[in-house]
Amino acid sequence: MKLYIFFLFSIGFSLFAYSQNKISGKITNSQNEALTGVEVYLEELQKGTSTNENGYYELLNLPNNAIKITVAYIGYKTQVKTIALIKKETTLDFTLEEAVFKMDEVIVSTAFNKLQSQNVMKVEHESIKTMQRKGTSTLIEGLTTIPGVSQVSTGTSIGKPVIRGLSGNRVLVYSQGVRVENQQFGDEHGLGLNDSGIESVEVIKGPASLLYGSDALGGVLYFNPERFAAANTFVANFDQKLFSNTLGSSSSLGLKTSTDNWKFLARGSYNTHSDYKILNKNRVTNTRYNETDLKMGIGYSDSKISSIFRYNYNELDLGISGESITEQTTTKKTAYPKQGVFNHLLSFNNILFFENSKLEVDFGYIANDRNEFEDSNMAVLQMKLNTFNYDAKYHLPKIGKLEAILGIQGMHQNNKNYGEEYLIPDAVTNDFGFFGTTNYEWKNNVIQAGLRFDNRAISTEAHGLSGEEGSFDAIDKSYNSFNASLGYKTNLNDNLIVRLNAASGFRAPNLAELTSNGVHEGTNRYEIGNNDLKTEQNIQTDLNLEYNTNHFEFFVNGFYNHVNNFIYTSPTGETLANKDVFKYIQNNAKLFGGEIGVHFHPHPLDWLHLESSFETVTGEKQNGDYLPLIPANNWNNTFRTEFDIKNWLSDGFASLNVSSTFSQNKISGFETASNGYSLVNIGFGGKVKFGRTIFDITLNGNNLFNESYIAHLSRLKADGIPNIGRNFIVDLKFNL
Repeated sequence: MKLYIFFLFSIGFSLFAYSQNKISGKITNSQNEALTGVEVYLEELQKGTSTNENGYYELLNLPNNAIKITVAYIGYKTQVKTIALIKKETTLDFTLEEAVFKMDEVIVSTAFNKLQSQNVMKVEHESIKTMQRKGTSTLIEGLTTIPGVSQVSTGTSIGKPVIRGLSGNRVLVYSQGVRVENQQFGDEHGLGLNDSGIESVEVIKGPASLLYGSDALGGVLYFNPERFAAANTFVANFDQKLFSNTLGSSSSLGLKTSTDNWKFLARGSYNTHSDYKILNKNRVTNTRYNETDLKMGIGYSDSKISSIFRYNYNELDLGISGESITEQTTTKKTAYPKQGVFNHLLSFNNILFFENSKLEVDFGYIANDRNEFEDSNMAVLQMKLNTFNYDAKYHLPKIGKLEAILGIQGMHQNNKNYGEEYLIPDAVTNDFGFFGTTNYEWKNNVIQAGLRFDNRAISTEAHGLSGEEGSFDAIDKSYNSFNASLGYKTNLNDNLIVRLNAASGFRAPNLAELTSNGVHEGTNRYEIGNNDLKTEQNIQTDLNLEYNTNHFEFFVNGFYNHVNNFIYTSPTGETLANKDVFKYIQNNAKLFGGEIGVHFHPHPLDWLHLESSFETVTGEKQNGDYLPLIPANNWNNTFRTEFDIKNWLSDGFASLNVSSTFSQNKISGFETASNGYSLVNIGFGGKVKFGRTIFDITLNGNNLFNESYIAHLSRLKADGIPNIGRNFIVDLKFNL
């Protein structure tokens, strides 16, 4: 891996700019008035600037290749133009059209990087800033505010994303352009990412194996890292959040600077929380946690190449809650049992520009060290997972309105055990896949199609005495899969968009499903793997309708997902180690449901927004029984105002949110039903100016009436332990 990185850095940082291509222009509104502070951004180069007081912008050292330029400004429609920089200097002016609703965003997680309004596939895009304004305490909690996304949680510290009823290895997570591998098969294994230093998230709700291979059967969470500073600027900022319920604190300090060619950023953050408090003022024992996160990035771009290297270190010290509420303390020092997780993520993203085409080459390396301590500092469980990823996509020369991409992807992964206990055996996994995809536009129509082949090879080492608890037999397996996707989008008129997509996906069985042989503490049963499991294969159809006017927005998303060879556990009727025995088996399954929502912005009350969304999913086995861990239906309503107060508060907002979760009675054989509940949340904030001091402030009150509730997907539900009670959050952001 070191050789790869050295080789690519040698290419990237030795090609200095001989061609000083420049693009500049003026940005105005429909009344020909200059707009100040408009963001002008080149997504491929991760390079941008903003307009000055006269509406002018300028970008230097650009590639000879055609390149997309994005112009975005709050209150106006986002514009994306593709320009071939065949001249040394190019002038490109923009006239922006006013828009009432949120800005259109360029979608990075799909192949052709279109605006969401132009994209064939419906992808949810949410900025971290927007999620934080809703008062979310963690990154995974923020994701659950997106319709169709929920979480399997253990207290406030551990959360696993669920997309339309599918979770674990069926949901792929990307950060810094690299797939995150952190032993996510385990129930007690969280996301392992911190929202500090992340710009936004994109959610693909459905099979995305065409672009990402195995494990994208249920969807993809694609986290876009923090952007570099605008060219020739230096930025330093500090963010401090305080949480009343957990007596918690989250601090973040960031520095970044850029020239026309080079860019650099660094951000460090530290989170610390006590046990969370419930309705009766008791604290749930040992749900405390501490997190340290460091992110760094350095980039270089010129007329031939764009290269960006990023590094993320994340350290988690997590308490593991027991079966009852005992010790009452506000300490933040974790007690036993607990987890220690250390994660290193390195990414190296490159784009090579040719005359009429380009080549994207990405490398990633992840070192995940997961430890579990029972009653001393000696880890009884220690798993080290090292993963190397590579990804190359060649964008062929565009022929008329036809675009095409050819790509290859691969992964080499090694898992080693160093503790006394083994959850899974030592193993080596190798992935290789290649694909092609096309995008064709005509008038108001777009069609997109693709085909892909993948192979996953898994080999494990034997451990212990065959047949005894904790032992594993050696296996050597290979799984192949062909997958395809076909999508169509059309604008029936200026206000109505229709999208129809059909795609297949696959997932090879994971090591736990193939090899388990022992008591699973999270489910309190003895689980036995099955090395005869086949690949899960699904096909999903999606229909999306969007209707937009200046003051009204409506959407409806419907899906049907059929999964062949769905893997799950089933009781055998036996007992081992005084636990009921469950074995992994397969059966066909189906999931169906969708999301519906409205956003009303009444005229002339331009300061008022009324938003409402409803989401539902049902999961069934072939025999009619329900699948486990299916989230309950949810109805979410928000009343939000936007305002300025004289000269001291701008970009102000106030919100009232009522989130109603319904009872969940469609349960599997070993689950229990869950009662419904409603949570009331409030928020207030904006940009405050006192003299020369400027800062952003956000005040939130979550679960305002201190409702006692137990979420259906809470792993503390079996012990009757409620979720977090009332929580007030203060967030201050300063530019230094």
